[in-house]
Amino acid sequence: MKRSLLIVFSALLCSNLTSQELFRGEKCILSSGFIYQTEDVDFPSCHASTIAEIQGGFIAAWFGGTEEGNPDVGIWISRLSNGKWSRPEEIARGIRDNRSYPCWNPVLYNTGDEILLFFKVGPSPSKWWGELCISYDGGISWTPPERLPENIIGPVKNKPVALENGTLLCPSSSEDDGWRVHMEMTADKGITWQRTEALNEKNIAAIQPAVLVHKDGKLQIVCRSKQSKILTSWSDDNGVSWTGLTPLHLPNPNSGIDAVTLSNGKHVMIYNHLSSGRGTLNVAVSDDGISWEAAAVLENDAKDTEYSYPAVIQSQDKKLHITYTWNRKLIKHVVIDPSLIESRKYINGDWPTE
Repeated sequence: MKRSLLIVFSALLCSNLTSQELFRGEKCILSSGFIYQTEDVDFPSCHASTIAEIQGGFIAAWFGGTEEGNPDVGIWISRLSNGKWSRPEEIARGIRDNRSYPCWNPVLYNTGDEILLFFKVGPSPSKWWGELCISYDGGISWTPPERLPENIIGPVKNKPVALENGTLLCPSSSEDDGWRVHMEMTADKGITWQRTEALNEKNIAAIQPAVLVHKDGKLQIVCRSKQSKILTSWSDDNGVSWTGLTPLHLPNPNSGIDAVTLSNGKHVMIYNHLSSGRGTLNVAVSDDGISWEAAAVLENDAKDTEYSYPAVIQSQDKKLHITYTWNRKLIKHVVIDPSLIESRKYINGDWPTE
C-alpha cells in the first residue's frame, strides 16, 4: 500500500513539474506576423533584418539569396504603410569590378531628412567592407551604393545612436584579427569618419555591440560573445574611450542581440536566453543596464529551429518594433507596448516559469 501511494505521489509531482510553463509575458505583445510569405519572393534564405520608422510607417531591410555567403545574396527592403508590408524588392547587389560578392548585415537609420542604409559586401566577414546608400523619399528610391573609407565598416549589425553633439555613434566590430569590438563616429552622416581602437583583447571574443544611453550621460554597449555571456562596457566621454568588457548575468549562445533605451529611461534587450542554439528568443528589461528581468518570450520551439539576429526600435508612439530571422526563411515583425510589460526576476539565471 505504501509503495502504491509513493508511486502515485511521485507521478503527481512529476506531472506538476512538467506542466510548468515558461513565463511568456504575452500581455505586452500587441501584434506578431511575417513581413512577407515565401511565395512572395524568389530567394529561399534570409537573415539579419533591420527596421526604422519613416513618415507614415516603417521600413525593414535584410539580406536574402540562396544562403548566407552565396554571391547571389543581396539587400532587400519592404515598407509598412496602412498596416500592410509592401512586396519585398532588392535594392543592392554585391557586383563590384565585374565580380559578384555576397551582401551582409544591413542597418537602417532615419536622420530625419534621409534614410541611411549601411551594409557590408565581401566574400566573408573577415574580408568584407562597408557600403552606404541613401534614400531621400522614405525608402522608395536609393542612391547607388558608395564604399565607406578604408577601415570603416559602419554599424556592423545594430542601429547607430545620435549623440547630443550631433555625432552619429555607430557600434561596430571586426573579424579579421579575432573578434574585436570598436566604435565609429561620423558628424556629417557618413562623409567623414573617426574610429576607436579595439575595446577588447583577442582572448575576449566579442562582436556586434548595441548602444544604450543612460540618464547621467554615460553610454553602455552590450555585445554578442563567445564567452557564453552577453558582455558590456561603459563610456563617459561620448564613446571615445570605454571600460573593459565584462559579463552580464544574461547568457549568450554566440548569437546576435539588440537593445534600445526607451524614452522613459528604461532599457530593453532582445536576445536568445540560451547557452547554446537559437531555439528561443526573449525580451529583457532593465532600469540600470546591469540588473535585467524577464519581460516576454517571442519564440520558444525545438532545438533545430532558429530565431535570431533581432533588431529593435521605439517608435514615436512609444511602441517597440522588433524584427528578427525566423528559421532563415522569413522575417518576423512584432510590436510590443512597453507600458504593459510585467517583468519577473530570473531564477538562478534561468527564465522564470508561470
